Amino acid sequence: MAIAKAERLMNLALCLLGTRRPLSKRELRESIEAYLEAGSDDSFNRMFERDKDDLRELGLVIETVENLDGETGYLARRDSNRLPAITLDAEEAAALGLAAKVWQQARLAGAANGALQKLRAAGMPEAEDSYEAHHSALEPRIPVHEAAFEPLMLACRDRRPVVFDYRKANAAKPEQRQVEPWTLECWRGHWYLAGWDRERRAERVFRLSRISGRVRSRSGAFTAPVPDVVTVRETVESWAGETATRSALIRLRSDSGYPLRARAVSSRELGDGWDELEIPYGHGLDAWLVEFGPDVVVLEPADLRADVVDRLRAVARA
Repeated sequence: MAIAKAERLMNLALCLLGTRRPLSKRELRESIEAYLEAGSDDSFNRMFERDKDDLRELGLVIETVENLDGETGYLARRDSNRLPAITLDAEEAAALGLAAKVWQQARLAGAANGALQKLRAAGMPEAEDSYEAHHSALEPRIPVHEAAFEPLMLACRDRRPVVFDYRKANAAKPEQRQVEPWTLECWRGHWYLAGWDRERRAERVFRLSRISGRVRSRSGAFTAPVPDVVTVRETVESWAGETATRSALIRLRSDSGYPLRARAVSSRELGDGWDELEIPYGHGLDAWLVEFGPDVVVLEPADLRADVVDRLRAVARA
């Protein structure tokens, strides 16, 4: 049905853009096959009015003209609907070129490179990019290895609810989640989904690498409002312990755990291949510490130590 409507809208737009004189509803109905199949005049009128409103919402300027006989006609003048020429300076061209390179490993690589080629064909300047000479040594990437990325990206774009199986870091088995997806965010090399968890009736953040099985789309509208600006990065950081409210004391094996060392408020050598670090402690820090395995031992606080031990035991049982 979505494809049929898109085709109908395209045909209506082409008719309105291709005519030199206003076309009446009757003429438009005779020209577009989907309108000919409408069961009644009322059905056609409702369909046409919705399509006309949809095209206007998409940005097409449709004029309504009344002829000498009092009949209403419609047309979309090309001069009113022609986009201005795209002009980019060298710095803007370099930024677009770099953005296309960032997506080379993602499923959006083809679309990014295709858009870049079209812009260059339209006259976008070829920027002198000193980055090119060194790209083999250091090149920015957005890695996308999770199978859930593409269906979630499309669901975020189309505002479609989804269902998937999700395994928390301290759980042995995945649980089904019903989510209204808002947006995706890449943070520290991992992709996260922010959205509304219907069962918990609250905003939640999901790490894509913990989604198992297939992401299934569901029909129906969102039940919770989508924020105008979704500050996913701030939310993910708070869930990963970046928004600190306390301090934690840990033992860290020497020459390991460099991300933890970068966040340390203080550190000292303990000897025997161990160091003691004080790091900010916020929600989700236990899940992050578990990723370092036997290289980290939590000394205090006791509740953080207990959470880490519980997570490690769950992993051992899995």
